[in-house]
Amino acid sequence: MSQYGGYQEGYYQQQPGQASPVPSETPIDQGAQPSHHKKRHYPQQQYDFSSKPAAPAIPQGGYPGAPGYGAQPGSSAPNAVFTPAAQIPGPTPTNYGQPDQLAGQFGGMSLGGGAAPVAPGYGNQATGALPLNQLYNVDLLASIPPPITDLALPPPPVILPPGATINGNPEASASFEYIRSTLNVVPTSNSLLKKSKLPFAINIRPYTSLLDSTAPVVSTPDFTVCRCRRCRSYINPFVTLIQNRWKCNICGLNNDIPAGLFYDEMNHITYDQYTRPELNHGVIEFLAPPQYMNRTPQPPIYVFVLDVSVSSIKNGLLATAARTILESLDRLPNDAGETQVGFVAVDSKIHYFTLPTEEEAESSMLVISDLDDPFLPAPSGLLGNITKARKSIESLLGKLGEIFQNNLDTKSALGSGMTAAHKILSKTGGKIICLTSTLPNAGIAKLESREDPKLLGTNKETSLLQTASSFYKSFAIDCNKSQVSVDMFLFSKQYQDVASLSNLPRFTAGQTYFYPGWSADRAEDAIKFAHEFGEHLSQDIGLEAVMRVRCSSEINLTAYYGNFFSRSSDLSSFPSFPRDQSYIVEATIDETITKPFVNFQVAVLHTTSHGERRIRVLTFALPTSSNLQDIYASADQLAITSYFTHKAVESTLSHGLQSARDYLKNKLYDIFQTYKKDLIATNTGSSSPLQLCANLRMLPLLVNALIKNVGLRNSARIPSDMRSAALCLLSTMPIKYLIKYLHPDFFSLFDMPDEAGLPNEETGEIVLPPKLNLSGERLVPHGLYLIDDGQTIFIWIGRDVVPQLCLDAFGVPSLDALPTGKTEFPECDSPLNMRIRSIIAKLREKKDAITWPYIFFIKESGDPSLRLWASTMLIEDRAEDAPSYYNMLTSIRDKLNA
Repeated sequence: MSQYGGYQEGYYQQQPGQASPVPSETPIDQGAQPSHHKKRHYPQQQYDFSSKPAAPAIPQGGYPGAPGYGAQPGSSAPNAVFTPAAQIPGPTPTNYGQPDQLAGQFGGMSLGGGAAPVAPGYGNQATGALPLNQLYNVDLLASIPPPITDLALPPPPVILPPGATINGNPEASASFEYIRSTLNVVPTSNSLLKKSKLPFAINIRPYTSLLDSTAPVVSTPDFTVCRCRRCRSYINPFVTLIQNRWKCNICGLNNDIPAGLFYDEMNHITYDQYTRPELNHGVIEFLAPPQYMNRTPQPPIYVFVLDVSVSSIKNGLLATAARTILESLDRLPNDAGETQVGFVAVDSKIHYFTLPTEEEAESSMLVISDLDDPFLPAPSGLLGNITKARKSIESLLGKLGEIFQNNLDTKSALGSGMTAAHKILSKTGGKIICLTSTLPNAGIAKLESREDPKLLGTNKETSLLQTASSFYKSFAIDCNKSQVSVDMFLFSKQYQDVASLSNLPRFTAGQTYFYPGWSADRAEDAIKFAHEFGEHLSQDIGLEAVMRVRCSSEINLTAYYGNFFSRSSDLSSFPSFPRDQSYIVEATIDETITKPFVNFQVAVLHTTSHGERRIRVLTFALPTSSNLQDIYASADQLAITSYFTHKAVESTLSHGLQSARDYLKNKLYDIFQTYKKDLIATNTGSSSPLQLCANLRMLPLLVNALIKNVGLRNSARIPSDMRSAALCLLSTMPIKYLIKYLHPDFFSLFDMPDEAGLPNEETGEIVLPPKLNLSGERLVPHGLYLIDDGQTIFIWIGRDVVPQLCLDAFGVPSLDALPTGKTEFPECDSPLNMRIRSIIAKLREKKDAITWPYIFFIKESGDPSLRLWASTMLIEDRAEDAPSYYNMLTSIRDKLNA
């Protein structure tokens, strides 16, 4: 047995009297069963454990109602709950909800206040009607630290009346992974919506995987597309069938049922109405008939605009990009064998490359120096089919680095090069993928360095976050009209004006990827880029796409947020539909709603990589109520955070960072004020607690995290390029990645449970350690921790870690032998090392995003700048001008009681 706490066969036994930094009743991972295993524990060599109290237990189970949700975390099941008719008292109830026994069960749970007393004037809508989700008060100041397991809970259930759908299929309403609302109960009037101070918006993510094969959806068996004659919505599970007619659930019009819906004339097959997929599933794809095509479906076409100036040669970008493209040729979507590629190289000139077929000569380079009006030097041959011209494509990619290896040109005519690429694609459409490590300083729309440290952290910083040239927006709109999307991969070690260049992806449904200080000489940089670029190229592609959102006639959709171009008030254009982004649609209520529920429908018309025209349709229903309690009890804190994030980014770009931070603080205060005034029956004055409903108790923490995020943080040390890149992420991330970006995962590795880092016996998935609150109080000097925000993984190493921990975790004898900064996790044969590497691999494993997080080693006794960077992830603590989470809550309470 070792002197370091009972080391025996990889087992670290806690000594008597030692307090465990992580309580045993804490869930293993997102609601898993509590662990009763002993912890592996590394004591400090000279540290009195008995003097440090155990960390407080993290409450389990989240807010009341979680066990009754329609799906568990990570499930793809819809979150709609259809109440059985037998549970509804009375013949004609007007409100629907959970059974009374569940309400009683949840009422007995201790959650800092119990069920909220009903404020005068806010009773049930009708006598005998069951309530919707119940309201539970929580005193936030008495719930410190906040229960972070709540962030993994699904949204409050959508409780719909019996008979809401034709067949009662549990998949009739789209899962919250595809579409989720800030309010899972819709107010019946706009005045009630305004009174609530809660936002009404829906978050849409039509695709939940980079590849269709890993997240398939049901499709119709034929080309029958049944739509409403008036509002053009698609038939769905919420319509009403009346003999040979169907009543539209969106506008109420009676429509004829086409003969092909229930009878296949070609195969002479009769379909039962209860088996038609469009009448059973809230997520479905229609096979579009020829009339949905304006032209022959375009094949996937990729034109790579490559920076070949001296900076891209020195940092190895050109060689790494060429090699990655070469290795990814077989991964490009090419189901029909028609995929094409083209290449444009840019320095102070524009270099084109011909790509002949195998029977012809090898590729040749054509150079033009006219940057103000670039033209195509050949009428054809600038695009090559990756099957027929494979030899010339591979030859070009193999020698591209050699062609420019001695180039000393410092200029980059990126605007001219993009114009040339657009001319190649203008007749067919396609994707421009730009890789550059130089500020565009020649030709069309050349830019100058605007970075001024004196402006950072001031009101004038806003000017650095706005585009410096109108070309980048107008050119992006021209690209969109031609069905051309743009993706930007930016690598400069110096200022690159991300604020201007990010306009190209913003209006063409692309994305901006930022790699500051990148160099192929560092293996970590090369691996990250090669992985992300390869995943980006291999994702399934939806071309010539448009998205339209329809909703019940009483609701009006007023604003859209995300990367696309709005062709009209309700039609969004996507030359190439991305798989790793989401969109926000803001709504208002124009008329009093008298229906028990309302509907939303999202339709995405697109062309697949194998040339099929398809329509992906998401249908979603929400109950209604005139009760303010119901509205608050069904509010979705994560969807609200997503909406606030998009509004804050918009405010930042138009009015400045301080305006965005003030917006968030004011919105949060308004919610607390309304809750105290209208939903708490008793008010004890200045001694009253700070109360909010349990399903929103994480909203203040998330708003505080958003204010401290690098995109919005009040700091004079954040370069404008880095802040602009963060704003791009905030405005495109799906909810689950956005929340992680705002509130990183925090794990203790040195005393994690025995099962952490090993496959679960039932699911085979790697078990993650319990998540900790993001506070410096959780750090002990002898500890080893991991912080992951989805973009970067920090390995925090305490200043007093013992040699045995260094040996078991890293395979080195002491702390001094460990590297600092960007690195990869070392490999050795110890069980602890293998478990940590399994955890990291699990965190990096994504089927719906391309991101491959860096790993940074942060020594508590090491580089102060690295330590400061990692500490900004501890969002419950004070950071520069931003208060701690506790201080933020007390300031809100004091303001409410003033």
